[in-house]
Amino acid sequence: MANNYFDGWIAEQYEALWPDSFDAEVVEAAVSFLAELARNGRVLELGVGTGRVAVPLSRRGIRVSGIELSPAMVERLRSHDASSKIDVTIGDFATTRVAGSFRVAYLVSNTIMNLTTQDEQVQCFCNVAAHLEPGGCFVVEVIVPPWQRVPPGETMIPFDLSPGHLGVDEIDVATQNSWSHHSWFLNGTTRTFSVPFRNVWPSELDLMARLAGMALRERWSDWSREPFTATSASHISVWQKA
Repeated sequence: MANNYFDGWIAEQYEALWPDSFDAEVVEAAVSFLAELARNGRVLELGVGTGRVAVPLSRRGIRVSGIELSPAMVERLRSHDASSKIDVTIGDFATTRVAGSFRVAYLVSNTIMNLTTQDEQVQCFCNVAAHLEPGGCFVVEVIVPPWQRVPPGETMIPFDLSPGHLGVDEIDVATQNSWSHHSWFLNGTTRTFSVPFRNVWPSELDLMARLAGMALRERWSDWSREPFTATSASHISVWQKA
């Protein structure tokens, strides 16, 4: 099972540490995209976290289930008034099974990268395919590795140098693995946090989907369906089960 890095004070302060993710426009765009795919079907969020997306989906009357490794994150989710209708199973979303079938399964905010080996990521696609009904869709939001802009031999990439937060990625291009190192300056104190990731290319994800019996249906650069291009920093990809 994957290690649980999102526990304790990280879970308690999650919304404060990543405020941009909770911007109303950002959340609404993702929820509208997913609701359009789901229609009246059930949806499954892998890495449901504090319910940033699952809760507003549930408020729209969509039946939402979730898988989450961190009990502390689920505790935060349960603080929302609409969370009682969301069934959550504690476990590793690469292998944990949930009863029933789903029209849509989704992973947002680079969560596929929390699986730090290629084998685990392939397992995740196979697990999703086993949960989807025929014609169901798997949606992933993830960055495109920015390494084409990194000088050869460079291993440290700053991604946030704001007054309250210092963020640096430590990368290994050969293995596609990285560590994100964070330092937050909160209420006169400094809190640090490091978490591992495995970066993954769009074409590699397409092959994982094919191995699981799914095919690419659409790919966009954001939830508003802006075209995906060679310069896109991230993508929203949708694969469909046969």
